[in-house]
Amino acid sequence: MRLFSSAILALALLTGIASAETTKLVLVAGKPSHPPRMHEFNAGVQLLAKSLSSVEDLETEFVLNGWPEDESVFDNADAVVFYMDGGGRHEVVKEEGRRLKLIDKWVKNGVGVGFMHFGVEVVADQAGEEFKDWIGGHYEHMFSCNPFWEPKFVTLPDHPITRGVKPFQIKDEWYFNMRFAGDIAGNEAAEVDGVKFQPILVAVPSDDVRDGPYVYPRGPYEHIQANQGRAEAMMWVVNRDDGGRGLGFTGGHFHDNWGNDDFRKVVLNGLLWLGKHEVPEGGVESAVTQADLDANLDKKNRR
Repeated sequence: MRLFSSAILALALLTGIASAETTKLVLVAGKPSHPPRMHEFNAGVQLLAKSLSSVEDLETEFVLNGWPEDESVFDNADAVVFYMDGGGRHEVVKEEGRRLKLIDKWVKNGVGVGFMHFGVEVVADQAGEEFKDWIGGHYEHMFSCNPFWEPKFVTLPDHPITRGVKPFQIKDEWYFNMRFAGDIAGNEAAEVDGVKFQPILVAVPSDDVRDGPYVYPRGPYEHIQANQGRAEAMMWVVNRDDGGRGLGFTGGHFHDNWGNDDFRKVVLNGLLWLGKHEVPEGGVESAVTQADLDANLDKKNRR
């Protein structure tokens, strides 16, 4: 929370100008991985920050190349979002659990936390319970799957995050069959132990998508095939009973997808919502050029 000095507050009262609190959003990018234009976490958070630059009363900071050396960047944050590689070497599980405890402290103080793409995957024994508490679920190896496919997001829920978002379809490494709290399927709104769960992007994978191949291991997995015809959640949010919020988003493998207006807008809206910042009626308006997409890319070996 930002506080006015007494002089500024007095001036605001005299001039009839209402004081406004500034929302602080911190975007944390992971280290480079994958071939060019994939997992471009550093370029991605900078593009998202630029796309949010016109939002009033919003302060957006970004961290590059993993967990920051100077953790003061997190001071007074209203929301923190991690866009990075996950699994057993996830940035948030390092330092023998110190970082997990720090994030849990934020959560208990009402800070919104979000994880995007590979960042939603953790080893269950390392951080599964924390992720189910913080954001409602996580990707679990050999339980969830990660095919490249092009879902059609036709029906969007009535939620601030979907403001101004039109139905769209786009190819990505859309994970699904997440390990959600209470073992819910995740494709419908639900309440689990006082936590309100709301799917945002939901689509039905075809039988071919369920059959794989998945990225790794190739599959198919019998339990994925057994849910033929079931809709799956690929973006979801939670309202915790302590007033905090959480967000999971499984897309974001291909950097150029940020050039799709609806793909980008649903995430930008989600970032505002996570920090309890008012989402504009028509959603966050932004424009991305090819130059924007080409900016700040990691230097990777071309294949």
